[in-house]
Amino acid sequence: MNIDDQINKMKKYAEENNVPIMLDDGINFLTSYIKENNIENILEIGTAIGYSSIMMALVNEKVKVTSIERDEKRYLEAIKNIKKFNLEDRINLIYNDAMDVNLIDEYDLIFIDAAKAQNIKFFEKFEKNLKVKGTIITDNLKFHGLVEKAEDEISSRNLRALVRKVRAYVEYLKENTRYKTTFYEIGDGISVSIKE
Repeated sequence: MNIDDQINKMKKYAEENNVPIMLDDGINFLTSYIKENNIENILEIGTAIGYSSIMMALVNEKVKVTSIERDEKRYLEAIKNIKKFNLEDRINLIYNDAMDVNLIDEYDLIFIDAAKAQNIKFFEKFEKNLKVKGTIITDNLKFHGLVEKAEDEISSRNLRALVRKVRAYVEYLKENTRYKTTFYEIGDGISVSIKE
């Protein structure tokens, strides 16, 4: 089976099992960014089934990804997927809650794509692992279009609370003077924060 077939199989699995993975234009943006900025060391918060880790590692042979996932079923699926692409030597998976993981390595890029309510905590916990002039990219800032809606249009209380947290994170990025953040209307909303 060729690479494209393997990728499509992963996408199909994600769709059938309700696993959130990056939208096509989002992943294209992310992989282009890695290529254009010669990024080699990446930390990903939120592996899911390994889709974005694999796509990032496929950019070129120098790319190494460390990815953290706390859901056991998804973690095990990610391991299987990474093996299919023979990327075990370049993608290191950590099965744990990201808030309990302490890393000493430094990364060119930190990609946050996990529990939306924890974005600020993830940012503050792992920014110490970011190299000077490094980048933190966050996905899902539109949260399936809900962030732009009025609160009374969102029926579920839990969803309203999540949307408030995503909005708070966007404000946090805008006000964070240690980073220059650009927001992109790509995929489900992406931010690129470059360390000043």
